[in-house]
Amino acid sequence: MASAVPVVIGVDVGTGSARALAVDPDGRVLARAAGPFPRRDRWAPGRATPSAWRSGLATALRGLAAALPQAGRPVALGLGSQSPTTVPVVHGDALTVRHPAGVTGSPLEQHHAQRDVLRAEQGPDVQVAQLWDWLNGELGGRTGIQSRWPGDPALDGYGDVVPTGHRVGEADGTWGVPAGTPLAGGAQDAYLACWAAATVVPGRALDPGGRTGGLAVAVDAGRRPDGMYAMPSAVPGVDIVGGPVAAHGLMFEWLARTLGRDEAELLALAATVPPGARGVTVLPFLEGERAPRWRPELRAEVVGLGSDHGPAELARSVLEGTAYGLAHIAADLADAGVGVDVMMCGGSPARSELWCQIKADVLGVPVEVPVETDLAAHGAALAAGSVAGWWPAPAEGHAGDWPCLATRTLEPRPDPAYAEGYARFVALGDAAVARLPHPPDSHSDS
Repeated sequence: MASAVPVVIGVDVGTGSARALAVDPDGRVLARAAGPFPRRDRWAPGRATPSAWRSGLATALRGLAAALPQAGRPVALGLGSQSPTTVPVVHGDALTVRHPAGVTGSPLEQHHAQRDVLRAEQGPDVQVAQLWDWLNGELGGRTGIQSRWPGDPALDGYGDVVPTGHRVGEADGTWGVPAGTPLAGGAQDAYLACWAAATVVPGRALDPGGRTGGLAVAVDAGRRPDGMYAMPSAVPGVDIVGGPVAAHGLMFEWLARTLGRDEAELLALAATVPPGARGVTVLPFLEGERAPRWRPELRAEVVGLGSDHGPAELARSVLEGTAYGLAHIAADLADAGVGVDVMMCGGSPARSELWCQIKADVLGVPVEVPVETDLAAHGAALAAGSVAGWWPAPAEGHAGDWPCLATRTLEPRPDPAYAEGYARFVALGDAAVARLPHPPDSHSDS
């Protein structure tokens, strides 16, 4: 399954597909493949059919084997996925991050709330697992374990803890992965993306993109702001603060689907509209909002739309609205003394130079665009490389110990229209929150 050059395999099990990369010892991607989840459109909100994840993973791994130039053998495989997501090990639907159970709490609280829902449905003895642990078990790895990022608290009822990047068994020959291939303990996609993006130096930031997105900024551990969403980085003494958003990429997907236009066509149209989207503002709260408002009840809004506007202005306003959402998180961080020096963009939005440039312009910082935008899959490959002995596991190395992705940098081009648009975005969001029937719930740290 590998070329003459040794490779590790990293897989990110995302919202709509599994994406696999083959990575060499220098961190270069030699092949990539994806596997969609069949009948995903039939899933109930907040639920998923585990067999569809298994099918998508199998398709991606077999596609990767076909894409590699020569027959061979991977030296290890790592998995990551969306989180918090809980899978009943034996049968039944899984509960995803979009399930309402515990959604206003910390990731730990959300996992435990999902576990309790499955216990109520299937009985107190139901076995549960994180998604990446369940898939590792399906490949032949150990069961009854929970792979956890160093510094994260253990989950009650999810099995024995194994740190990310440590061996959790070996493949049994399923789906084209050679029997005996070591399997690495995984992690949630946000952690893996931050690892791949080298978000381990204070001031470096990441928007992982994808259907959600967010802003993650590295800080010295002693400067973690109280009460703010935070997680450990891959190196000792550095934390990551900021938070995820709910639907940035999804908002653009929704617009393309609703208008019956190809996303590439909409991006081209957006490029014809000047900064400020001719007065149209979008609040991209299609599935509520997480950071910095943490209000799942919020819904998307389009404000300022007139008869002289069309698909081009709508597309531009979505791109700008997502950038304003990141700037809102950055403003909260700045108030707490946390600055951003440079930001990397990942996921499908990073394939659009226009979208990345708008983020640079709105946030006022240089934006790095990596040659490989699937950062979570690349981070999963780093975990596999840890098992292979190529690189340290998380919390066991320092900045520079892992290969860095090649990037190009977009310098910010400030425009007064963005300052006006951001102020309008925040004011409209404040008004939307004021219309909600209940005060905001507090959000705990991870």
